[in-house]
Amino acid sequence: MDIGVVFPQTELGGDRAVLREYGQAASDLGYTHLAAYDHVLGADTAVHADLGGPYGITDTFHEPLVMFAYLSGFTNLGFATSILIGPQRQTALLAKQAAEVDIVCDGRLRLGLGIGWNKVEYEALGMSFGDRAAILEEQVGVLRQLWTQESVTVDGRFHRITAAGLAPPPVQRPIPIWIGAWAPGALRRVGRIADGWFPQVRPGGGLSEALETIAEGAREVGRDPSAIGFEGRVEYAGGDLDRIALHAGRWREAGASHLSVNTMAAGCAGVDDHIAALVAVAEALL
Repeated sequence: MDIGVVFPQTELGGDRAVLREYGQAASDLGYTHLAAYDHVLGADTAVHADLGGPYGITDTFHEPLVMFAYLSGFTNLGFATSILIGPQRQTALLAKQAAEVDIVCDGRLRLGLGIGWNKVEYEALGMSFGDRAAILEEQVGVLRQLWTQESVTVDGRFHRITAAGLAPPPVQRPIPIWIGAWAPGALRRVGRIADGWFPQVRPGGGLSEALETIAEGAREVGRDPSAIGFEGRVEYAGGDLDRIALHAGRWREAGASHLSVNTMAAGCAGVDDHIAALVAVAEALL
């Protein structure tokens, strides 16, 4: 089980030196990957009182793919978007950006996608919020074609490409696509089309049932469910290393291929506190 870290997007601000310090520390401590999730825009909750999600206009978010490209220049980390809101992005451009990151990190990218919840963000990016699930279904196939074929032609409901391709190609052909999901329909989608899954449930708290739903989706299209990876998460909140080790063991026993350590919302006052938490967890798990 590969053990990485969740980048504390909303708690480290926009200082490049802080970003470098955190990434270098995670790499030096022996973590295998850095995962980051995504928002392009925050909505002003004074105007959008019914936004429905946890992040607003003042919450900081580095753009994950750009950040990964920067960190790949001086670390040995792999990277995962967990998750990136795929349907609000132009698919061909996303394919190009992900391919470039995969090149500069030497084939250590997992592109995690999801449909998101922020209508304001979709509107600003010119994409259909109501069609987001259907867009994602089609998008995954288009991304894989662009990463594996020299000349691509697509005439779909949401995508049209006529004899075009991207170069240079990524190291991984195709880049693994993981999906974040929790609703039954989305879990079956994971089984049908994804290489891996970012759960929102835990061992003993719905994980087994969710894995069976994913397996049902996989079997519907003749896929082997055991080939679909999934990534657990342990929370540093409270700093109880025995509890963290126990939870990590439960994820390992459940068959998780990856695990990420999350230090967000743990009372860390700045980058030094986040790094100290990573040091403590590395001593317990690595």
